[in-house]
Amino acid sequence: MSDTLMVSVSGVRGIVGRDLTPALVDRYAAAFGTLAREAGHSAVVLARDARTSGPMFAAAASAALQSVGCRVIDCGLIPTPTAQLAVEHHHAGGGIVLTASHNPIEWNALKFVGPDGLFLDQATAARLRALSEAGVARADWAGLGTVTHDPDAVGRHLELLLALEYVDVAAIRARKFHVALDCVRGAGGTVMPALLERLGCTVTAMDTETDGRFPRAPEPVPANLGGLGALVRTSGADVGIAVDPDVDRLALVDETGTPIGEDYTLAFAVETVLRRTPGPVVVNLSTSLVVDDAARDYGVTVGRAPVGEANVARAMRDAGAVVGGEGNGGVILPALHFGRDAPLAAALVLDLLASGNSSVAQRVAARPRYTIVKAKAPRGGDVRVVYQALGKRFADATTDRQDGLRLAWADRWLHVRPSGTEPIVRLIAEARAPRAAEELVAAAREVLDDEGAAAS
Repeated sequence: MSDTLMVSVSGVRGIVGRDLTPALVDRYAAAFGTLAREAGHSAVVLARDARTSGPMFAAAASAALQSVGCRVIDCGLIPTPTAQLAVEHHHAGGGIVLTASHNPIEWNALKFVGPDGLFLDQATAARLRALSEAGVARADWAGLGTVTHDPDAVGRHLELLLALEYVDVAAIRARKFHVALDCVRGAGGTVMPALLERLGCTVTAMDTETDGRFPRAPEPVPANLGGLGALVRTSGADVGIAVDPDVDRLALVDETGTPIGEDYTLAFAVETVLRRTPGPVVVNLSTSLVVDDAARDYGVTVGRAPVGEANVARAMRDAGAVVGGEGNGGVILPALHFGRDAPLAAALVLDLLASGNSSVAQRVAARPRYTIVKAKAPRGGDVRVVYQALGKRFADATTDRQDGLRLAWADRWLHVRPSGTEPIVRLIAEARAPRAAEELVAAAREVLDDEGAAAS
């Protein structure tokens, strides 16, 4: 990896034209197609988000897949969860989704989906990387693959979602919600307006064009949702909904125009599911305690897995979880599929609000409040030395080393880990008191600085 080419369980991400080029896409797509063929599959689903480089990279990926004899099922511009469902629908050997998710506009990426609809595990991802570096044999004129198109993937996704027992369509329609919607000019425009309209909502939307020219930083965190908050206030909406560019994360703005934090998306979804089907819940190590509080009401404890959709999905499958996901607004419902799904999250949240005739602000006020502080630091030397120093400094904490270092107490926690999507170290802490969370992040940054200075 270079500073801007990230190869991880989350796929291959880079800055367009610097690290991520059609030649790189060609190598990885041909290697992926070879893996699918070796496993006895010839069909591979291809999809992309709205980024301006998407058509170019899709053309390169399609040609590469054909060059190793694959039958390409081109779904075009669709959400990532829709592509995962398409892999399952077509019984394909896997899928390639061209999307850099929440990364800034200059990035793009390849995400690789296995035949089970899940992103690749570590072992398969390592095999893929080795094949891409070694090169694979290409077919001659008689062995080239073909291309077919699937224009119905979004429609199938909506039908499956609206048929779920956890989505009371009649109750949601009866509430006649007014929803303010922000799709950040990503792939959300292909699905979110249609979903909300089918749920009987009045929709006041911004940036639903699918041209990939993001008008703001695309990650749906509170700092980036000022425009949506203003739209909620001026339109009198009941709730604001924002999705990221590939539509696997969802964030909420309450009826006053205040962003409430992405973790509440998952907490609300967990409550929606558990009130009908109590069962195991699995989230990642950086997920807020608001999810634990929601699960506790139903006598359920929360299991934790390393950050990354592939890690959480597999842990959910192993635990027989009924719901889970990641605190960044990514909800996973096995009854639909093992993928983070923003349209699903929207429907589950609206179901919860309809069931209690409550507002978002009322739901938030009814729960203990926490402050979560997220920071970044440059990736430097050996982070294991940092983990050791933090462990000594906070010897009274419960330690989890599944993914970096997580130090936990009953009412607060600190998680330090290298990012898989950016060349940084993430510092995340949560506590009841804002100052306590800030102090944990400051302590981690101090140790990082000290160890970095010692290393130099």
